[in-house]
Formats: sequence, C-alpha cells, structure tokens
Amino acid sequence: MTQRIEIGNRAIGPDAPAYVIAEAGVNHNGSIQIAKELVDIAADSEADAVKFQKRKLKNTYVEDIVEDPAIAEMGVEYTVSNLKDVLLTDEQYREVAEYCDKQGIQFLCSPWDVDSVDYLEGIDIPLYKVGSPDMTNFVLLERLLETGKPLLLSTGMSEEKEIERTVEFLQERNADFGLLHCRSTYPSPFHNLNLDFMNELKRRYNVPVGYSGHERGIAVSGAAVAMGASVIERHFTLSRDMEGPDHSASLEPQGLKKLVRDIRNIEESQGVPRRYMTRGEYNNRVSLSKSLASTDKIREGEQINRKDLTAKSPAKGISPQELYTVVGKRAQRNIASDQLLQWDDIQNVDEKEFDTDLENWGIVVRFSDISEHDWGNPDAFEFRINGADLEQEFKINQYDKQLGIHAPEQKGHDIVDLSARDETRRAEAVDLIQRVIDRVRDDIKPYFETQDPPIVIHPGGITEHDMNLEAIPEMNNALEQSMSELDDDGVQLLLENMPPLPWIYGGQQYHNNFMNAEEIAEYCERTGQKICYDTSHAKLWCNYADVDLYEHAKTLRPYTEYLHVADAIGVDGEGIQIGDGEIDFERLMDLYQDFDGPIITEIWRGHERKGRGFKEAAETLSEYF
Repeated sequence: MTQRIEIGNRAIGPDAPAYVIAEAGVNHNGSIQIAKELVDIAADSEADAVKFQKRKLKNTYVEDIVEDPAIAEMGVEYTVSNLKDVLLTDEQYREVAEYCDKQGIQFLCSPWDVDSVDYLEGIDIPLYKVGSPDMTNFVLLERLLETGKPLLLSTGMSEEKEIERTVEFLQERNADFGLLHCRSTYPSPFHNLNLDFMNELKRRYNVPVGYSGHERGIAVSGAAVAMGASVIERHFTLSRDMEGPDHSASLEPQGLKKLVRDIRNIEESQGVPRRYMTRGEYNNRVSLSKSLASTDKIREGEQINRKDLTAKSPAKGISPQELYTVVGKRAQRNIASDQLLQWDDIQNVDEKEFDTDLENWGIVVRFSDISEHDWGNPDAFEFRINGADLEQEFKINQYDKQLGIHAPEQKGHDIVDLSARDETRRAEAVDLIQRVIDRVRDDIKPYFETQDPPIVIHPGGITEHDMNLEAIPEMNNALEQSMSELDDDGVQLLLENMPPLPWIYGGQQYHNNFMNAEEIAEYCERTGQKICYDTSHAKLWCNYADVDLYEHAKTLRPYTEYLHVADAIGVDGEGIQIGDGEIDFERLMDLYQDFDGPIITEIWRGHERKGRGFKEAAETLSEYF
C-alpha cells in the first residue's frame, strides 16, 4: 500500500487530488513586488502552494566562485552571476510568507543549504521540497530530517542507483517523503520526458510519486495526472520574455491557470473502475437506442422467426441483444406490425416470488400507471406529480395504504426554485407548490389512510454553469421565506437533501444548498423543518465533498421523517440498485432500526418489468432490518 503524506487537512498520495505546486523559484528577479504578484497569480490559479527558493551563495558555492564567477566554467558563471542578482533578503522571505497566508495559499520554499533550513524553520513550513541538485545531498537531507517535516524530492540529474541510495537513506531514518520524476533541462524536449518511469518509482518504493516538469505547454503535466501523479510542480513567471535563467521554461499566468483547471477536470473525469449509466446517458439511450420491433403481424401462438423482427427506437422494449433469445419463442398475444416487443409478448414472465418483510416500504408511482401492475403490495405509494398532472382530473381508487407525494421539480423547462433570489421566480415556485398542496389535500388525500400526507419538495438552488456555495445563506433565506408563505394545513412539507450534479433535461447542472449536513441541520434547527433523506443524493454529495456518508446521515437523523433509498456511484450515478453501488447499507441502515416513517425504494427505472427494480431493492433492504 502506497503511503500518504498528510499536511494539515490535505493529503498527498493515492485517492487524493494532485497537489499542485506553482514554482515561482527565483522568477521574482529579486523584487519583493514581483514576488507578491507571483503569489497573486498562483492563488488566482487555485494551485495548492506557491514555492520559492532560498540559498546563501557562500554556503552553496565555493567562495572563490562567489567572489568572481568569471573564473568558473561558462555554465557555472552564468548561474552564479544570475543568482547574485535575484536573492531576496531574510525579511522579504518572511514578508512573502505572510502575504501568502493573507492570500489563502500555502507558502513553500526549497532550501539549498543548511543555514536556509534553519531560517525557514522560523517560518514553520509544513513540508520541504528538495530540488533535483540536492537529491544526493545527504548533508542537506540530514538537516531536513531533523525538522520532522515531510519531504518531496525531485529526481532530475540523478541515476537510478543514486535514487536508490537516497531512498534507502530516508527509509532507514523513517522519513515521510515522496518522489517527483523530473528532467532537469530547460525546456525539456518531449522525447526525453519518460513519464513511464513514474510507475516504476511507485512500484519500487510505495511512496507518493509526482512530476516536476520543465517542458513547453501543459499537456504532459495533465498526462502525468492521468497516470497517477500525486504532485505536479511547474515553474511560472509574469512573462517568458523577462531576463533570468528559468523564465523561458516557465508557464505564464494564463497557462498556470489552465493547467490547474485541466488537472481538476482530468481528476474529475477519472471516476471509478466500473461502468454505470448516468441519468443523462439513460435518457439519451431511450431516445436513440433500439428495441426489437415486429416487421409484420404476429398472431397469438405463432412461433417468432428471424424475419419477423427488426430493431427500432425508442429503447423501451426488449433489447436487440436478445434477438436470438426471442427467435423461436411463441407469441403470448396478438402483436401488431411495427410494435416494440415486451417480454410479456413472448413468454409468461416467470417472476420469482416476491418476499420482503420491510415495514413501511413504499414505491414511486404515477397516476397513469398505478393500476397497471401488481406492485408487490407495498405499504405506501409515493406519487410523482408533474406540472401537467395539476391540470388533470385524478382518477384514484380507495387504497388501504400510506400516501406520499413528490412535488414537481420543474415546470416545463424551468426549475421550481423556492430558493430563488429573483423574487419573480421564487413567487412562481411558491404558487406552483401551493397548487400541489391544494390538490393533494382536496383530491388525493381522501383516498388514503395518511392523516397528514408528506409532500417531498426540492429546495431549488440550482445554477447552470458552476456551484455558488457563497450564495447558500441568501438562498436559504429565500427558501425559508418561501416555506413560510405556504399553507400546509393537513399535509406535511418535507425538504429533500440534494445531489451536487443533477441532470436537468439531459444536461448536468449544479446544486448549491441543502447538500451539506451541517447546513441542513442548522436550517432545520432554526425553522423546525423536517426532511426527506435521500441516501443516493447524500452519497453523491459525500463523494463530491469527500465526507463520510454515515456521519452525514447521523447528523440529519433527528430531522428525518421520510426516506428515499437507492445506491449511488461517483458524483452523479444516482438511483442505482441497492448493492450495485458504493453505499455500505449494513452500516447506514443501523441508524434507522427504529425508523417508523415511509421507506421508498427509489430505483431509477424501478417501475419496469412490473416494478422489479423496486421489489429487488425492498428484498435486499429487508436484510438490514
């Protein structure tokens, strides 16, 4: 198991975002003002840290060369001459460190000699980055180990046997360290980069491995992240046209910003090592994929031949993959020409006997399909109401069951947004929800046993292009105002916790409020509000925010009166069958052993095949009670 480096609440290593170090180095050219501008650029790019270099020349070069660089060979003369012109004072380093703290970015600094370590210890740096020239410098490494801080070491300029010796040196002393694959040429040609060596470093040493790049552009750094780099370090500058040794191989401000953006997009795109269908993908599948369809009339009892079948959209029947499963079967009823085939058309579907002792189990239904199937005798029906339903006459039988309602989330293509900061949109949402309440109270409630039927409501708070978490207080104030304007006599209004990345008409958007457990709990405490807790939504948020689902659910358990239960994968794999996703239901359901509210198995497309998805979920769930 590869170890991780912990820096406060930030981890470096497997299953953690790449730690991005914006390397200012000496690109400040000795100017404190430029150094601060570089800090601003790094902070704006959302890099994790900005790193400088500190050295005392008399400790890093022999005195004769420091006094007269011209006596050295050309490369050394150029380097020392430049370095003499770009050093900051001790006080200026402290000033830069304080400025980093003010700008909200971690200050790092690579010491090139022991005295510089002594100085930097007074600034309390959380880790030390060792440059490639000092990979083999046991004198410096020995002093760094005395600090007890984690180390990141670049491997440029080193042979494999030298890397091996340094790793042994560090491991013998129980050091906490990581290695950065590096080519110390400026700029590095692509054919020399040899990224595959990162994998070899990981295999050999089981430490966090990253990439310190000096190549042109940002593509290779992104590729390194895709290959598992835990750290990315890149030089940056105000302008590549500036004088100095590192400017020409550095990223300019926009390039650094794009690099961090691309790294985070790459990490987000990596996902999990399994295939699942997203909501948006499923919607497109229904519209664009195919089902088996009849080419002509097929009479009841006739054997179905290959010529009787073709494939047509939408994908709401038997999959064309079942072509040769269907061929040879006999029709169970008359099938008209150009009809999508269902399993009931070709065989008596032998449903396994449904068996669950889950109390207060409920399923999701619509007014159009409630009487179509044997739903397995659930204890509760949750009706999904859409805007069109409000214009219809409800035809409902008398039911000896509990009643739940899910209010519309959209009206046409518009979000029903009780959290809207725009007063017109908010008022429209209140009006729509009030119409739902009135219809439930007058036209639906009389047919069920429930005294005050729960109505599950989405709070809104959706933005199209990005999250705006800073707006949560304002959104929740609008939500509180909206809820206070609703006449809820005879019903119980429940707000639902939300997922981070909902699919709205096939496009992914962003929720803002009612995801964070502490935020929801504070709202409920302040207003007396109760909630519908959706396990799938909660897991997606917990994955997105890197928090524990059990703790999330535990925080909200006192306010939970109603459960939506489904599994989840990643940050948008919603409504997954229980056991097919990432939720530990045995642990989670321990919180609900005394729960007496409705438990709705909310499996995506669970109504198909006579509600098979709902039933399977209920059977599995009953094992945990």
